[in-house]
Amino acid sequence: MSEVVYWLDLAGVMVFALSGVIVACRSRMDPFGMLVLAAVTGVGGGTLRDLVLGVRPVFWVTDPTYLWVILAVVGLSVVGFHFIHRVSRVFLPVADAFGLALFTVIGTHKALLLEAPAAVAVLMGLLTGVAGGMIRDVLARRIPMVLQREIYATASIAGGITLVTFAGLGAPFALSLPVALLVTLLLRLAAIYWHLALPVFAWVEMHSEGEPGGDNDEVTRDDHSADRDRKPGSRVKLIRQKPPQRRP
Repeated sequence: MSEVVYWLDLAGVMVFALSGVIVACRSRMDPFGMLVLAAVTGVGGGTLRDLVLGVRPVFWVTDPTYLWVILAVVGLSVVGFHFIHRVSRVFLPVADAFGLALFTVIGTHKALLLEAPAAVAVLMGLLTGVAGGMIRDVLARRIPMVLQREIYATASIAGGITLVTFAGLGAPFALSLPVALLVTLLLRLAAIYWHLALPVFAWVEMHSEGEPGGDNDEVTRDDHSADRDRKPGSRVKLIRQKPPQRRP
């Protein structure tokens, strides 16, 4: 079973590296930028996981195959550069969903092998799944997927909890692995397709009656100038924003 986990790990690195290449292309980076984004996306989360768990050296130092996989993805992408630009916008979040599911399960499994507590194992799965993508998006000056409204980190946590629960019940890993993978993947794909999101709250300013923008008008104030610009007599309340509706 360890060989299966190893090949799944390589597959996750490949998928995440490809997502890094796509972001680099859309950000108009050169081949070195493509390599940097592919590398941090492919092995960034696992590197942080190993550092937190005290694993020395980290996994890609003991097995450089991970680095060769990243180089191969970048090399093929440079050759097929024009095809990368034609990739649908839907491909990136879908590919990212597969990488998230793979890395979540592998990160949680590795923490369990090191006899980490259940809660720590779930967090290590989350860290493995989302950290690389966060670094990628920050370097590309994008809002990280994990900070956007659609379900992302929640799907990773659900997959990690599933694996930990099955392990606690003594279920064979051959059963818990695909189940945890499916839980994470299906939740994330459902969030992409139906725009599922957790509740989002926002502060809004309510103007008193008789003034422009009365009680029936609610204006969301997202910037730091809200306090400076607030008019005398206005009041602020917290509202729940509805998730965006999926376009037909």
